Order: sequence, then structure tokens, then C-alpha cells
Amino acid sequence: MFIGRERELKRLNAMYQSDKLEVAIIYGRRRVGKTTLINEFCKDKKTIFFAAMENSAEMNLEALSGAIMEMEAEAVYASHSARESSPLRTETQRATGQGASVANVIFRSFSDALIKIQEMASRERLVFVIDEYPYLAKAEPSISSILQNFLDHQFKETRLFLILCGSSMSFMENQVLGYQSPLYGRRTAQFKILPFDYRDTGRWFPAYSYEEKAMMYGITGGIPLYLEQFSPECSIQENLLNGVFNNNSMLFEEPSNLLKQALREPATYNSIITAIASGKSKLSEIATTVGMESGLCSKFVENLMTLGIVKRETPVTARSSKRPIYELEDLFFRFWYTFVPRNMAAIVSGRFERIYASAVGNRLSDYMGRVFEKMCRDYLLYYDDQLPFQPQDIGQWWGGNPKTHQQAQIDVVAISEEEQSAIIGSCKFRNEPLPVSEWERMKEYSRAMGGFARCYYYLFSKSGFTENLRQKQDGVNLRLIGMEELYGSCVSEEYDEKHPD
Repeated sequence: MFIGRERELKRLNAMYQSDKLEVAIIYGRRRVGKTTLINEFCKDKKTIFFAAMENSAEMNLEALSGAIMEMEAEAVYASHSARESSPLRTETQRATGQGASVANVIFRSFSDALIKIQEMASRERLVFVIDEYPYLAKAEPSISSILQNFLDHQFKETRLFLILCGSSMSFMENQVLGYQSPLYGRRTAQFKILPFDYRDTGRWFPAYSYEEKAMMYGITGGIPLYLEQFSPECSIQENLLNGVFNNNSMLFEEPSNLLKQALREPATYNSIITAIASGKSKLSEIATTVGMESGLCSKFVENLMTLGIVKRETPVTARSSKRPIYELEDLFFRFWYTFVPRNMAAIVSGRFERIYASAVGNRLSDYMGRVFEKMCRDYLLYYDDQLPFQPQDIGQWWGGNPKTHQQAQIDVVAISEEEQSAIIGSCKFRNEPLPVSEWERMKEYSRAMGGFARCYYYLFSKSGFTENLRQKQDGVNLRLIGMEELYGSCVSEEYDEKHPD
């Protein structure tokens, strides 16, 4: 089942229709569905799909040769079929190995292989995909320069559609898209593939309630491979017991496997993630908990940020702050590190089902608090058609409250410094309606934040609002937004317009 990615598919197909040389760079973290997107795009098109390997240049050249000649062999069979319509004749050709000599060709160099692709793309529209391009570049360091030369000369007048895909975010951004890369300026489009947002995640579970859809987003983080591990026909509890809290499931060891694949010192990174998951948000706190110097710890944290596991947060009104906090950006990592380590013995022994309610079920609403804040920020960023101004930045805010001399925090803040306007938002994933006192609290916190002539108050609630608060709503200065509005209709055209490249 292919869900979402309408904007990316629409753009790729529009590029394909140009019938000229196109170069698309597609990148994103592992498991996010890059290859699935490419396969969906290529399924009705003539394609050479080459999956690069963590292997020698010779082995990669052999694999590339096989992919090229497989396409050439298909063309030979198609040509024979056109001339000889008899199914028996075509089957005989296959049975006797006609075209086998073509399929067994191994090119002497990557340049020779690309010359063959040039010949093929000169005759017809051809998609050439190099999946996991960083592996190829590691095996053959000159490949980017070779591709640059072909793009500037031999491929210039062909009908080639080249796709370079990679999971190493730092490599793709620096060594492919970066100014110092030989390929800089050769792309005609780039696609940073992100996890699904909360609405697209909900599409995987059509029969779930809004609350259940939100919880599945908070558990999976919108990662397609993780979503595929859960059945829309099962309850959340059944899905979690089978798919996460089961030492035979893929997701049970997913964080550990990802760290081992992407990083050299997984044990150290595991300790840092555990510290952040436990509530340590300042670099000094994380370093102390792990037992290393802050400078060294900072380098490890930076690597986790590159992988999209950790994010750096500053108050939305002070983005240049030198005192940031750190949070787990990957929602599955956040869920896993919140619930799995502390229950490891029960999971491994197969007795976790007995304690599920107390260990997880009764704690999911509390866990969802930070997830719900992200959902509400995404709603303002992508879906709300009634914003009183166009925000320049959206985030959260925290700082001192001079009235109470205590720390104040605002869950969602959208600002426009040009218009001196701010949206002040409170997000509560609780089992009781939101009262008037929450609005009063947000007004007090907005005064503590200061700096804006006009403030608009948005209150988000899983369980609705008290009647007294509903009577205060005017739709402009105060808006009350429940789950039904968060999951309102979202046609693909609106999605296209609101998700920039």
C-alpha cells in the first residue's frame, strides 16, 4: 500500500514529462521511504535501478553492469517480440538463452558504463537511479567528478532522468548538494524526504479514532517502515505487544541496530539518548550524566542531530541563544527509550502483557504531551487557513515570569516580527476539558514573553473545552481547536501548496 508523498510524485512526474536531462537528488534518514517513493515513480517507466553496496569499486561496477544490461536484454526481448508475435517463439528465445551474452557483459570502467547509458538515453526517455549513492562514492571516490563531466557534456543532449538517492544526510547535503561538491549546481530538483506528518500517519489507520491516530503518530514518528509493522485491524495494545514489546519483533531492536549501522560508538550514543529521554535537556546535564566533558559530548550530540534523532531547541524569540536545550526529535526513539529499557526484564521473559496497563497504557496520555505540541505546531504551519498573519517562525518559548518569579513555558508560539504579532498556544492531551483558567494563564505568559503588540490565543485540547471557555471564543483573539479540526479534510492540492520544497 502506497500512502502519501503526493507532492513529491507530482513534481517527479512533471520533471519526467519535460523529456530533457533532469537530475533529482533524493535524500532522507533511513526507513523514511525514499526507495518506496522511487519505485512508485518508476513502476511504469523504463528504468535502470542500481543499488550501490558497501563493497569494493569492482563489485559495484559489476552490479551496475548487470543493471544496465538487464535493461538492454529487456529491450532485445521486446524487439524480438515485436518482430515475432508467436508466444512460443519468444519463450524459445528465452529458454535458449538468447540475450545471455548481453546480460553477462561487465564494463571496464564506470565511464564505459555511463557511455552505454548515454547511448540508451539518446534513443528514449530513461530513468537511471543510483540508490545509496554515498556507498558508491566511498568505493569509487572519483565518481562524482565522473558524473559531473558526463552531466556537463555527454548527457547534455540526452533524455536521461538521473536520480541520486542517499540515507547519509551529512554526505548528501555536503558532498552532493554542497558548494564544494563536483555535482554542485547540476541538480534540477532536490527532495528531502521527511517522515509523514500526523495527518498522513493517520491515513494508515482509517478505523482508528482521532486520539488513536495521534497515538500511533507519537509511537512511530510517521516512519513508513515502522507503520508497516502495525495492523490497522488491531488495537493499539495488540499492535504494541506484537510489534514493540516483543523481543522477536523488528522494532524491539531497531534503535540499537540503527546506532550500530550509522555510528562508530553506539554504546556512548545510547547513553546520551538515554540521558535525554530521562529529562536531561541541557548539554552540561547530559555530559555529567554520561560522564564526559561537555566539549566532547557536544560532538556526539551533533552527530545525533545530523541523523535526525536529537534536535536543538531555543526560545522562538531568541534563536541565537547560547543556552539551548536538547530533545529527542525521532518520536520512535522517544517512545522506545521511554518504555522499553525500564521494562526490559518483563519483555524478554514474555510477561509484559500482564503489566502493560500500568507500564504503558495508563501512561500514554502523559507521554503524548510533547507529541501533541508538535502536532499543533504542524497544524499551524501546514493546515490552518484562518491564521491572522503569516508566521515567520514557529516554535516554543520559555523564560522567567516576573510576576511569579518562576519559569514560564508556552507550548506553541508563532511570530511575525514585521507585523509585531504572535500566536500564543497551549496544547493539552488530557482526559478533561480545558477550563478558562488555561486562557488566563496563557495571557499572563504572553506578558512575560513580551515584545509583540498583538497576541492571538489558540488553545488545543484532546478532550474539548468547558462551556465557560467556549463562551469566550470569538474565532480571532481566542480560538479553540479540538481533535476533529486538527484532523480536518486535507486535499492534496492544499498539501502541495503548504509544504514547500
